[in-house]
Amino acid sequence: LALSNALTLLFSSYRNLLARKQSARLDKHNDLGWKLFGKAPLRENAQKDSKRIQKEYEDKAGRPSKPPSPKQNVRKNLDFEPLSTTALILEDRPANLPAKPAEEAQKHRQQYEEMVVQAKKRELKEAQRRKKQLEERCRVEESIGNAVLTWNNEILPNWETMWCSRKVRDLWWQGIPPSVRGKVWSLAIGNELNITHELFDICLARAKERWRSLSTGGSEVENEDAGFSAADREASLELIKLDISRTFPNLCIFQQGGPYHDMLHSILGAYTCYRPDVGYVQGMSFIAAVLILNLDTADAFIAFSNLLNKPCQMAFFRVDHGLMLTYFAAFEVFFEENLPKLFAHFKKNNLTPDIYLIDWIFTLYSKSLPLDLACRIWDVFCRDGEEFLFRTALGILKLFEDILTKMDFIHMAQFLTRLPEDLPAEELFASIATIQMQSRNKKWAQVLTALQKDIRPSDTEAAAGTRTRHQSEPHAAAPLLFPTDTRAAEKNRRSLSLIPNTGVGLKQNKHKNF
Repeated sequence: LALSNALTLLFSSYRNLLARKQSARLDKHNDLGWKLFGKAPLRENAQKDSKRIQKEYEDKAGRPSKPPSPKQNVRKNLDFEPLSTTALILEDRPANLPAKPAEEAQKHRQQYEEMVVQAKKRELKEAQRRKKQLEERCRVEESIGNAVLTWNNEILPNWETMWCSRKVRDLWWQGIPPSVRGKVWSLAIGNELNITHELFDICLARAKERWRSLSTGGSEVENEDAGFSAADREASLELIKLDISRTFPNLCIFQQGGPYHDMLHSILGAYTCYRPDVGYVQGMSFIAAVLILNLDTADAFIAFSNLLNKPCQMAFFRVDHGLMLTYFAAFEVFFEENLPKLFAHFKKNNLTPDIYLIDWIFTLYSKSLPLDLACRIWDVFCRDGEEFLFRTALGILKLFEDILTKMDFIHMAQFLTRLPEDLPAEELFASIATIQMQSRNKKWAQVLTALQKDIRPSDTEAAAGTRTRHQSEPHAAAPLLFPTDTRAAEKNRRSLSLIPNTGVGLKQNKHKNF
């Protein structure tokens, strides 16, 4: 019995001891909190006031607390914490410094209020600007949407009867919507050559066969011999690759590996086989690239071939000096008629049209102007023909007339061959609208025809001889077309050779860019 009581007492003591240990472990667990990833968050009620903690520590350490420094009292009377240095103007000075005079405090308050007012004005002005931009964007989008409906539902189904109407001409001037631009361009350019998709496939297959023969061997000798022959201009296929990489380089879509590289390569190659008498000439890649952005490959080739078959383009790409001289002379007639002051300034500095016009005409402004603006130029060019190319040139000169009249030869040539990239479209078209293509009651076509008749036979023979020489080098850049015996002009031309990358008429190396 005594042994049984002793065991019972011992078991009860052990149980009580075990219960106390579990309670102590639980308390310790609650104090530390549940550990998660090595971190022990405090219990909800474990946080204490900072002043109470400091007092308890000082009581245990037996050291009296130090009085707060003056810096700690700087903002004790403030009802808010300043969120910026601007709000510090309204703060009182610290207690250990002299109080701010009333006049100074009033001055600071006024300055602060003025800054707040100016900030609000800037915010309001920026908000109004954003609202205006949004409204203008919505207006343009609505206008484009309405124009698309008009072109698709009214004009394109009745193209033959409506394309020359006043309403359609006004829509043309405002810009053709991108979604119908390719279709309108195809109809406006036409297909006088009767090129079919099958013919494009045949020319492309021939170009690919030529590329294979050039890549297998003998390309250097073949290019050296055949490249200068008018009968075998297909050797220019090899030079297409050099210019494709320089076509709209900022877009990165026509270069090797780009989505439109093969399409551009195919169109240019097919054309050199379709027209071996013309071959490939620098500037063609830009025209073909613009067409590719708006048309399918075969349709782009048809439009490209017919476009280059126009008299003006054929004269330039075949380097027909006689016709090119006629076009430049006609341009100068209207130049003097519309901008006499600038015309006299150009004459004084011996700046001839070939220096800046060749680049513009060769690429139809697609290299010289922003792409969206160039497409608008193309819109009206498809409507009005070659006349609008020279009217656009006069519009550009008029737009920058005040600037150009203050420049010398070199700076004018540099400016005109590298036009500003942010050229405003509305301002340019407003400037073009002021140009009158009529001189002494004669229109462009009449002036051009009269000048062609006035060309002397000796000039024609000299131009033909020069054309024959340059057709044997189809990729060489066109030379300067208004030779003069004056020393000033010769000096200017030598100076112009120092200008980097200024235009197609200024480079003599056939492998160089414009």
